[in-house]
Amino acid sequence: MLYNRPWPAAAPATQIRVRLPMTARKSASSAPRPASGKASGTRTAAGARVMQRLEDLAAITETPGSLMRRYLTPAHHKAMQQVEAWMREAGLSTRIDAVANVIGRLEGAKPDAPAILIGSHIDTVADAGKYDGNLGVVAGIEAAAALRGAGLRHAVEVIAFGDEEGVRFPSHLLSSRALTGAVKPSELETVDADGVSAREALMKLRLDPGGLRACRRKPKEIAAYLEVHIEQGPVLQAEGRPLAAVTAINGATRMRVGVTGVAGHAGTVPMKLRRDALAAAAGMVLAVETVGAEAGPDLVATVGRLEALPGAPNVIPGEVRFTVDVSSPSDTTRARAVKRIVAALKDIAAARRVKLATEIYYDAPAAAMDARVVEAVAAAIAATGHTPLHLASGAGHDAMAIAPHWPAAMMFVRCKDGISHHPDESITTSDADVAIRALVEAIRRLDAEL
Repeated sequence: MLYNRPWPAAAPATQIRVRLPMTARKSASSAPRPASGKASGTRTAAGARVMQRLEDLAAITETPGSLMRRYLTPAHHKAMQQVEAWMREAGLSTRIDAVANVIGRLEGAKPDAPAILIGSHIDTVADAGKYDGNLGVVAGIEAAAALRGAGLRHAVEVIAFGDEEGVRFPSHLLSSRALTGAVKPSELETVDADGVSAREALMKLRLDPGGLRACRRKPKEIAAYLEVHIEQGPVLQAEGRPLAAVTAINGATRMRVGVTGVAGHAGTVPMKLRRDALAAAAGMVLAVETVGAEAGPDLVATVGRLEALPGAPNVIPGEVRFTVDVSSPSDTTRARAVKRIVAALKDIAAARRVKLATEIYYDAPAAAMDARVVEAVAAAIAATGHTPLHLASGAGHDAMAIAPHWPAAMMFVRCKDGISHHPDESITTSDADVAIRALVEAIRRLDAEL
């Protein structure tokens, strides 16, 4: 079994033999090792290497012609293998835990020293961009390679989480929450659209779901957590800055909604006698938008998925299912908005004579980042010659799961027009390079201060 494997000794980079695509072989063979964290040759060499590896990862997809890589699919498994190969080439010892987290470790001055953990995710949404999540993993490997031989007191670990997006299973942050011991065995029984459970999917990858408890990290094993991520918003671009230190992550509530009316022939049922589930749901979607708009600038509410059944052009929809996502840095504001949304949905259901079912399946409080780690990130950004910006994150991240248990912070990287979760997602090589240099500097500062 692969789960909870002991740390194998890392071979010197020149001795590692891995099977990689040709483009990956080119980029991996020039992996850096300067203790200063500066790229060899031109200053953008590290950034260019990271950008090429992101291209290589983007080629690993379930859907030719577009990027989709869901948790525990064959594409995710192939990406895991590629990331592990890059980790070992960078001189890291590697292992894969019971929930498919890929973990690479660079030992500190003392064996079993607490780790400064660098992480993000390698799963994607459908029709995804190349940089969401993946940037943080590849940048972490690059930074660890640059720090090899630097004599850090702490270990440096890089972790590639697999279930940040929650696209395949009705779960969220399962792989990062596993580190905290928050995942219950029953969560592995959730099933995807094909009826395959997370437990079964893990077993197909030759992982043992029985090792779930072993994924939990002891408090003293981790000194701090850092996550590099594209901003997924337009503020950095508007401010003309490449990087920001993240101060907090919005809390989020996700809800499933079911609307049941009466299906009927579209040509024979008079309009006034219809109990049209889709027409009712349309009013509900607008109600969600209205509540979100009226709640103030710090709250957003979104219907991101909607399915009408039976889905025939000449049949009045008898059933509709949709999701609601509500996000805010204020837990009080968010809870109030969710209450208003549910009340509005009930009123519409009563007026339209349809049945309504609601279920909150994810509810996460806002997560404040650790002030000391945030300032280390800000100081590292300043050390690269750029004025740091402090931002809150409107999107959820793996750092949300980690922050209540260990000191954590994030570094945002500018993305073009704030576009994310879309093929047009874009960053520049120079911004990737400065992010790596800032990440190396942040690790150095935390190593000295913690």
